[in-house]
Amino acid sequence: MSGAARREGLSWLVRPRSPLDPSPLSMAVSYAILGFWAFVVLFPLYWVFITSFKQPIDVADGPFYLLWVDFQPSLHAWKYIFVDLGHDTFRPYLNTVIVALISSVLALILGSMAGYGLARMQYRPRLGNVALFAGCVLLAAAAVVGLGVAWPIALAAALALFVLLVQTLGRRFRRALGNDDIAFWMISQRILPPVAVVIPVYVLFQQIGLRDSLAALIVTYVAVNLPIVVWLMRDFFQTIPIELEESAMIDGASRFTIFRTIVLPISRPSLASAFLLMLILTWNEYLLALMLSTANTQTLPLLIAAQNATRGPQWWYMSVLILIMVVPVVVMAIALERYIRRGMLIGAVKG
Repeated sequence: MSGAARREGLSWLVRPRSPLDPSPLSMAVSYAILGFWAFVVLFPLYWVFITSFKQPIDVADGPFYLLWVDFQPSLHAWKYIFVDLGHDTFRPYLNTVIVALISSVLALILGSMAGYGLARMQYRPRLGNVALFAGCVLLAAAAVVGLGVAWPIALAAALALFVLLVQTLGRRFRRALGNDDIAFWMISQRILPPVAVVIPVYVLFQQIGLRDSLAALIVTYVAVNLPIVVWLMRDFFQTIPIELEESAMIDGASRFTIFRTIVLPISRPSLASAFLLMLILTWNEYLLALMLSTANTQTLPLLIAAQNATRGPQWWYMSVLILIMVVPVVVMAIALERYIRRGMLIGAVKG
């Protein structure tokens, strides 16, 4: 067989079957790359899984990779976490579930409404009034921290002073902000590292008596994650045809009715994506929980970090805790997969 004939016979390997159906060689290369990347992504989870069945001596003498081949599996780490620790494992797990779910739902509700307002309504707050409000907040904080004034009294006085200043000086201000300025200011809060504000937040909750409480963690997580939800949902609401809302307004529907009956059902994919993102961020958060909680309100990330004992990291116990921490998020992602995929598709079509 000549060279030309051989090339012609092998051309089917590189020839696309159709514009939407790649060639066999392209498919093989694609699957090889995807398989390699899946191995890279899943191997750490496999490593954590097998480590949870190792004795301390197996971890020290390793690395061992295969159950019943390289080492004899043991359930001693699982027994220690679920039986010996018992309540000390269940309490942080329950705290994490409560804080993550409530804060994610609250951030989603408030962020969706704020995002819709920024997408459909025009706001023109005067820059001077914003500065007056910030100044009154700083005065209230100084009164609470420096002078020992009760925070309800300081808050009431600050609000009264702000109203008085707005009525007298506020009318003289001319420069105003727009919706884009407000949205950028909100997302810029994520640029500020949490370590820069954790001490003031700690002092605030200590003064109002909420330190070492789940309420403090929930409020803090909502405040930290709210700008992300606002930014994501505002971007999605802007893609919804405004004609749908105008038709409902002609029929006499209010803004809230339109938001509840028209906008939210259309936004389910983006809501699911935003909720899962908030859940992951709060589920894995460590720094704020470290500063605002003690043993009673400890969360799973703190419990995992506590396994770094004087003898070094106890990888077998950490692996068990990591597995029970990862599994719920994976299950949630699988349950919301169709909504997340639809939301990504909508974003891709928009882009």
